[in-house]
Amino acid sequence: MRTRHSLLPIALSLLLSTACSGPPPEYRTAVSIKEIMDSIIDPNADYLWGSVSVLSTAKGFVEKSPKTKEDWYEARRRTISLMEAANLLQIPGRPVAQPGEKAANPGIEEPPEVIQTLIDSDRASWTQYTHGLYDAGLLMLKAIDAKKVQEFQAAGENVDKACESCHVHYWYPHQFDQPGNNVPSGSVRKRGP
Repeated sequence: MRTRHSLLPIALSLLLSTACSGPPPEYRTAVSIKEIMDSIIDPNADYLWGSVSVLSTAKGFVEKSPKTKEDWYEARRRTISLMEAANLLQIPGRPVAQPGEKAANPGIEEPPEVIQTLIDSDRASWTQYTHGLYDAGLLMLKAIDAKKVQEFQAAGENVDKACESCHVHYWYPHQFDQPGNNVPSGSVRKRGP
């Protein structure tokens, strides 16, 4: 009987300390936005953009597009990966880059700390950009399910616009501020952040 009473304060103390510290974080965010772009978004978007093309050869034009059940299935898998990566980008607390990582193209791209500040200071805009990527993927998914090549290609252009508008806003917002640089923002596709 004496042992039961002596364990009660210890058990109560453990219970209270667990309740006060709260549950562990719902999401783990050790992987950076840049790593998600490099590992999930870029390879899947590149595959999808390359799925429909017209090449001029010595023998004439060669059209490439999904034709078989397997082709459409692979396009669908890649589109779903792209869409869900857009959700991964929205998780609060995810760093733009790993600690100490620098911009790949200094002078063109903002440093990761600046990008992080831009995202953190206006989460609503960041969410809107990620939703734009998701929505473009959703259009692509509908075209894939209907097996409509022209709609699939048009949706790919929407994915490109969603990516580029985000990059122009966060990664290189001053690239087109330079005198004499008349390149329209929609014409440059940036690979990765």
